[in-house]
Amino acid sequence: MNLERFIQKKPFIIAGPCSAESEFQLLQIAEEIKDKTDVFRAGIWKPRTNPNSFEGVGEKGLQWLQNVHHLTGLKTMTEVATARHVELCLKAEIDMFWIGARTTVNPFYVQEIAEALRGVNIPIFIKNPIHPEIALWAGALERLYNVGITKLAAIHRGFFTYESSVFRNEPKWEIPIELKRNYPELPIICDPSHIAGDSSFIFELSQIAMDLDMNGLMVETHQSPKDALSDSRQQIKPKELQEILNNLILRKRRFEDNQLNNELNKMRGWIDELDEQIVELLHSRTDLVMNIADFKLKNNITIFQLERWYNILKLRKQQANEIGIDDKMITDLFEVIHKYSIITQTKIMKN
Repeated sequence: MNLERFIQKKPFIIAGPCSAESEFQLLQIAEEIKDKTDVFRAGIWKPRTNPNSFEGVGEKGLQWLQNVHHLTGLKTMTEVATARHVELCLKAEIDMFWIGARTTVNPFYVQEIAEALRGVNIPIFIKNPIHPEIALWAGALERLYNVGITKLAAIHRGFFTYESSVFRNEPKWEIPIELKRNYPELPIICDPSHIAGDSSFIFELSQIAMDLDMNGLMVETHQSPKDALSDSRQQIKPKELQEILNNLILRKRRFEDNQLNNELNKMRGWIDELDEQIVELLHSRTDLVMNIADFKLKNNITIFQLERWYNILKLRKQQANEIGIDDKMITDLFEVIHKYSIITQTKIMKN
């Protein structure tokens, strides 16, 4: 994709309430954050699991956003989930739109939105799908690009998980990093509010996003979070937003000092040597797996041995704990190794 560089500064800040609740509310928040914010956000259509919960003020909120723009000079954005939403927002001259996680998961919805935007090249931000499926995220970007939208950005808002977590949505930082690898020119904005689900984690997540060289932040900001009609726990006050932005450390991408560069490259060289050893060890392990597969085949034994797999995980995690390595990393690593061991044995059994 050949994208336009419509985001020039870092961090690019999008802030505002989860939901538009009243015109007074929007104007009050916008006035307090305008000096720290590039774009003012507010949802007016809220996709909710429970139809009895607050689902947004609807179309009348567009006039409120217009007034925010006219009175503060801030650009405005809201979420669109249907072609009708797009038509109404274009008529109201809303500056930017975002497509939410619940919409990104459905290619039919995304295509309808894309068709409604055909010929209108305004900035569109696409949140990651609820589950960690990078192909859906990339597909949504491609659908919009194919109708002529070149001002595209991705929003990383974390992923649903069945695992116990301190966060509302697991960051899984490796997924937006992989998206960036595939689309190097694509701006990626982090939404720490939806990742956290708890305002106390927002600074920590924002700093990590900056350390991973993301382009900006979308932070839900409300003048009285405890009274918010939606997502009250993850919103912060305008003063807290200012404190977070003032305390962010923006690191350089590279050293300007040649001596420091040389020291870093030396350490990277050691990493490369260890990585080469790991690849060689995996090669030797694969040879053994192939021998085991032959042995199982000759003796009519099943490929998957549940007790053996549980024992491997138990022993490797125990070893990790003894030497001070994160046992979750070891579990993830050996799950991948075991997956390819099964694939290798299956291929041999078929032959």
